[in-house]
Amino acid sequence: MKHEIVEKNIGLMIVFIIVAISFGALVEIVPLFFQKQTTEPVEGLKPLGALELTGRDIYIREGCNVCHSQMVRPMRSETERYGHYSVAGESVYDHPFLWGSKRTGPDLARVGGRYSDEWHRAHLFNPRDVVPESIMPAYPWLFENDIDSQLVGKKMAALRKVGVPYTDDDIAGAAAKVEGKTEIDAVVAYLQQLGTLLKYRR
Repeated sequence: MKHEIVEKNIGLMIVFIIVAISFGALVEIVPLFFQKQTTEPVEGLKPLGALELTGRDIYIREGCNVCHSQMVRPMRSETERYGHYSVAGESVYDHPFLWGSKRTGPDLARVGGRYSDEWHRAHLFNPRDVVPESIMPAYPWLFENDIDSQLVGKKMAALRKVGVPYTDDDIAGAAAKVEGKTEIDAVVAYLQQLGTLLKYRR
């Protein structure tokens, strides 16, 4: 039988597997590039400001996205716990994309505004001070490290090249926005804006 020829020939089997996976990927992924809901920003979405953008870079540098996803799935158990499910239009300006699927810690897609700045500062300095059972590491150096204000404008200029609509004024004024700020200021600012555009509606 013909299928036995494929089953007994590992090279041929690999070729057919690659073709099948490639076809499936094309069918699933390519249409997303042409759907309005996946390519256009949600109403009110603006690029991150200088301080928030710096906070996002620190968030990535410290590996926060390794344990925390930023994707609420459209299931009742998730939306009741975290809020409105995540939509692609919220992340069109994100480079790199941080949805992820890891849930060692809670999802942070809707954490913006849920806790005070002081809570976040205490939590990042020593998580067990506010969540005794937490296994999250502490980040005390964020309180000591100053932000390099000269890098922010360069990051914005680079992001503009990949489609993030930063203006010349945004780029020119970026250094002044972060001058005298510490890394903890930036991380808290980033966390406080996460997921605040969409509200959960039952």
